[in-house]
Amino acid sequence: MFDVTIIGAGVVGNAIARELCRYKLNICVVEKDSDVGNGTSKANSGIVHAGFDADPNTLKSKLNVIGNSMFDNLSKELDFTFKKVGSLVLCFNKSEVKNLEKLKQQGIENGVTDLEIIGGDKVREVEPNISKNVVAALHAPTGGIVCPYEMTIALAENAAVNGVKFKLNTRVISLKESKGFYIIETNRENIETKLIINAAGLFSDEINNMISARKIKIVPRKGEYCLFDKTAEHTVSMTIFQLPTKKGKGVLVTPTVDGNLLIGPDAEDIEDKTDLTTTSRGIDFVISKAALSVNKLQMKQIITSFSGLRAHSVEGDFIIGEAEDAENFINAAGIESPGLTSSPAIAEMVRDIVVSKLKPEKNDKFNPIRKGMPKFREMTNEERKRMIASNPKYGKIICRCETVTEGEILDAIRRPLGARTMDAVKKRTRSGMGRCQSGFCSPRVVEILARELKISPQEVTKFGNHSNILVGKDKEGVNRFRCV
Repeated sequence: MFDVTIIGAGVVGNAIARELCRYKLNICVVEKDSDVGNGTSKANSGIVHAGFDADPNTLKSKLNVIGNSMFDNLSKELDFTFKKVGSLVLCFNKSEVKNLEKLKQQGIENGVTDLEIIGGDKVREVEPNISKNVVAALHAPTGGIVCPYEMTIALAENAAVNGVKFKLNTRVISLKESKGFYIIETNRENIETKLIINAAGLFSDEINNMISARKIKIVPRKGEYCLFDKTAEHTVSMTIFQLPTKKGKGVLVTPTVDGNLLIGPDAEDIEDKTDLTTTSRGIDFVISKAALSVNKLQMKQIITSFSGLRAHSVEGDFIIGEAEDAENFINAAGIESPGLTSSPAIAEMVRDIVVSKLKPEKNDKFNPIRKGMPKFREMTNEERKRMIASNPKYGKIICRCETVTEGEILDAIRRPLGARTMDAVKKRTRSGMGRCQSGFCSPRVVEILARELKISPQEVTKFGNHSNILVGKDKEGVNRFRCV
C-alpha cells in the first residue's frame, strides 16, 4: 500500500511528488499518458509571471508571488533553464493608463516588487521593436521564462531518484473508499493508498467527482500559438503583454529560453478536453493581435503552430485542499495560469496538508540536486571536444537544426523516466524542434529508439497510444513513414 498516490504527472503533480520526498513516505504518481508533462504542462507560454494580474486575496495571487520567488533556487537545484527577463504590459491609449495604474497597485497589494509605469518613448528605448502606438507600459522586472516541459521533467526525474514510483499509461477508472484507505481502479491494476492527491489538470473535476459530493467543473480553455525560427530571437528581450481581459492575459510576444520567439495564445472555451487542433481563425487572430504590440513580425519565420488547453475552473481560483466529505482526498485542481509559476508554492501548500494528516518523519536522505542533460548546442568547441573524447556518440549529429547528437538521445532514453516515444525524445533533447520540424532527423530517431528499446521500428510511436510512426514497408522492404 502507498502512503500517497498523486493522480497526474504534470508540473503540479511532479512538484508535489518531489516536495513530499522530503519525508519518509511511500509515494506513487499515476499518469494516463506515456510520459510526464504531456498535457497542459507541455503546451503553454512558459512564463514565470510576476504576480500583478491576479485578484488580491486569492490563491492565485498568493501562490504566484511565492512561486516566482522560488525559481532562482529551484532552477539551480534541478538544472533547468530559467531567465529573469522581465515583462511589459502595453497600453495603447492615454485613457487606459489608469488601468495600468490599477494593475500596478494590485501588484503591490499582491506583494510584487519593483513595479513601475514607463512612458512610450522609454518603452521603445528598452524594446526598439515595440509599436509607436504604445503610450505607456507597466514594467515588472521579476517576470521570467522557462521551458515548461524541461522543468516538469526535471521535477519528475528528481522525484524518481528519491524513490517515487511512476505508473505511466495508467488511467484511473474509479475511486473507492475501503476501511481507512482508498482503492484506485485503473486500466492496469488496482492501487491501494492511504491518501490521494488530485493533480489531474483538465480531468481533475472527473477525479474529484468520483469521490466527493461537492462537484467541481473544469472548462477546457484552448489557446493557439505560433513559434518563430531562431532568426527572430531578438525581436523582443522581455515578455510583452497587452492589458488583460476577463479570459486571460491576452496575446503575448515573448522570447523563449531556447532562442525562439513565441506569440499567443487566444482563448476559447470548448467542450472536448482532447481538442488540440489549430485553426486559421485562431492563428490569424493571434498574429493580428501580436502585430499590434511589435513591429517587423516576419510571418515567413513561423516554423510551427500549436495549441494548448488550460484547466479553467468555473470558481475562478485554484481549488486546493482536502475535500469536505472525503478525508485524505486532497485537490490541487483548476490550476490554470499562473499555475506554472505557482507550482512550487502549490507543492509546499499540499505538502503541509499531507504532513498534518500523516505526520511522517523527515527523510534525511532526500537529495534535491538533479543534473540536467548535456546540451551539445550550448557547448564551446573545447567542451565539445572533451565530450566527444569521453563518448564518441556525441560526435554524431542527428538533428542538424538544433545540433542534437546521438549521445544526447541515448542519454534521454537511459535517464530516470527515460524517453520511450518520439515526443519524449523531442521534449528532452529538442530533436525535431527546429526549422525543418523533424523532416530530416525523425528516421534516425526512430532507428535509435527501436535499437535501444529492442523493438521493431514499426512499434515506435509519436506519443504512445497507437500513434505509430511507421505503417508498413514498401515493395522494396524500406520502412514507410506516415505524416505526424
